[in-house]
Amino acid sequence: MGKGLVVTPTKGKTTKNVIGRCLRKEEGGNIFTVALKLRQAVRASFNNTERGALLTTHYMAEAEAVCDRVAIMVSGRLRCIGSIQHLKSKFGKDYLLEMKVKTLAHVEPLHSEILRLFPQAARQERYSSLMVYKLPMEDVRPLAQAFFKLERVKQSFDLEEYSLSQSTLEQVFLELSKEQELENFVDELQPSMKRKLLPQEEP
Repeated sequence: MGKGLVVTPTKGKTTKNVIGRCLRKEEGGNIFTVALKLRQAVRASFNNTERGALLTTHYMAEAEAVCDRVAIMVSGRLRCIGSIQHLKSKFGKDYLLEMKVKTLAHVEPLHSEILRLFPQAARQERYSSLMVYKLPMEDVRPLAQAFFKLERVKQSFDLEEYSLSQSTLEQVFLELSKEQELENFVDELQPSMKRKLLPQEEP
């Protein structure tokens, strides 16, 4: 798990000890199994109390698996706080479309069809039979219509499977980081631009 686990102790034993035992039992296990055990341990420790646990981590998948509410800090500034679904809905800009084809000959015709159905689709990855696209929200909504289109694509191109999902918490964090970098760049640029401005002549 990520470093920097901060917990509030309970009477008689600390939540940290409970979590430690949980992690030792799952040592070498899948991170999501560990996260589920951790979430159960935390909930059990704070059941029927007015206390809570604060987990600090650099791993968004860990936060998504364990936490009820998430706060994201970028460059030392608090950028957002809320439930995971709230953050995804407010700050997630894209949907992720993944398709697995049975026949490699279908890859290029399928690519053309996806661009026809979702004009702003951007291909992200292609690993042999796996094709991945980012779809802007305006291309996907309403969701029922998007899934109707994809079901027709699945039948026409004999797809093995496909999935359409919201941005992950990791992608939300990256988007906020990009915005912060742009703001910092503009703040640094403005003073230098002011120094370079030539005085205007009076009419």
